[in-house]
Amino acid sequence: MERTIAAISTAMYPSGIGIVRMSGPDALNIVHKIYRSKTGKKDIRTVPSHTIHYGTIRDGDRILDEVLVMVMRGPTSYTGEDTVEINCHGGVMAVQGVLEALLRNGAVMADPGEFSKKAFLNGRMDLSQAEAVMDVIQAKNQQALENSLHVIKGSLKERISEIRDSLIHETAYIEAALDDPEHISLDGYGEQIGRIVKESREKIRNMIESFHTGMLIREGIRTVILGKPNAGKSSLMNMLLGEDRAIVTDIAGTTRDTLEEYISLDGITLHIVDTAGIRQTVDTVEKIGVERALKSASEADLILFVADSSTPLDKNDMEILSIIRDKPVILLYNKADLEPVLDMEELRKYTAGQTIISVSAKKHEGLEDLTTEIRRMFFSGEVEQKRDLYITNIRHRNLLEKADESLSLVEKSISDGLPEDFYTVDLMDAYRSLGEILGEELHEDLINEIFSKFCVGK
Repeated sequence: MERTIAAISTAMYPSGIGIVRMSGPDALNIVHKIYRSKTGKKDIRTVPSHTIHYGTIRDGDRILDEVLVMVMRGPTSYTGEDTVEINCHGGVMAVQGVLEALLRNGAVMADPGEFSKKAFLNGRMDLSQAEAVMDVIQAKNQQALENSLHVIKGSLKERISEIRDSLIHETAYIEAALDDPEHISLDGYGEQIGRIVKESREKIRNMIESFHTGMLIREGIRTVILGKPNAGKSSLMNMLLGEDRAIVTDIAGTTRDTLEEYISLDGITLHIVDTAGIRQTVDTVEKIGVERALKSASEADLILFVADSSTPLDKNDMEILSIIRDKPVILLYNKADLEPVLDMEELRKYTAGQTIISVSAKKHEGLEDLTTEIRRMFFSGEVEQKRDLYITNIRHRNLLEKADESLSLVEKSISDGLPEDFYTVDLMDAYRSLGEILGEELHEDLINEIFSKFCVGK
């Protein structure tokens, strides 16, 4: 915590503005050594907090850049320490030069996530809020962004703290009653604590149940496009992307490997994988592509099976239909702009009741129907209801499940008629598990591991 750290907080490519951030007990003294105000009379060390100042950054007599310097004094800064942000011109050389000047004058290079780690250790945010900072940076759609912002504002902390306050209150009551049975009675207490534990478990399970949808929102629906060669898979990929990303030719077997992209359909993120056409082949490279396609299909949340309506079903189609029979599938009756050879009702005979949508990937027709069906399959209206919080962090989900298991043991102790002191052990286990979500009672190595996944400068 005594380190004064510095890092570039914006992307390293030419842009309008680049920001170099510095935080620590010596931040103002270090910037004083290299900053000169426009008049040359202002001492940056004495300016009020949360103010911006125009001047230059110098290396001796050499001007490195014209800058705006923002000063934020602790404890009312992001990190809780004295913090300086230097807004430079966005050229790579200019930003790098300012950073090197800070490092030469006493700052040290920040580790990944060290600014946010300082904020956590200084009590400016709990661990769930710190983790949500990276979720905001990595958000792939509007709802993922909004959910992460809810967590940063404290929505998860508030719910966890409410449950923990209830559990610690009841634990303290039991211990007080055991220490002073003459003045504090536990008669009928099992029924009372049972209601509280039931309510707590309902709140916890509600958060756990949001995890699946939360991950789909955060990471996107892993969607694999399958079909025989030349069925129009790459054309579909390009239609979904809105650009010519995949190579499209009339030659069967053009796609030899998987091609992955993230796309957004009306706010729904798809992690979409275009695959090699599935067919029997002696071509070694194509065979590897087919194997990868089948592996991707086994790991998919959703399979888009592209059926070529301009050709009859063949053994390649039948093989794919047998593979995907028990999986979440949407069948796309493709090339609807051509005279059909394959009857849609014939295709339906070989399905397990999956939805069939008529599309023309070439003419970009059918996209709206596909989007509607994906929303129906995966969200069932839940997204439209604007649930205010989804659990999107596996660590949080695991700790919630651990807390729920501990509370289930309390319920078992109550039903078995065990003495009240048995309750406190499991109540405290649940209390500690929930506390780990907020960053309480965590080992230093786990904290370091969490923040090491952050980007440098955040």
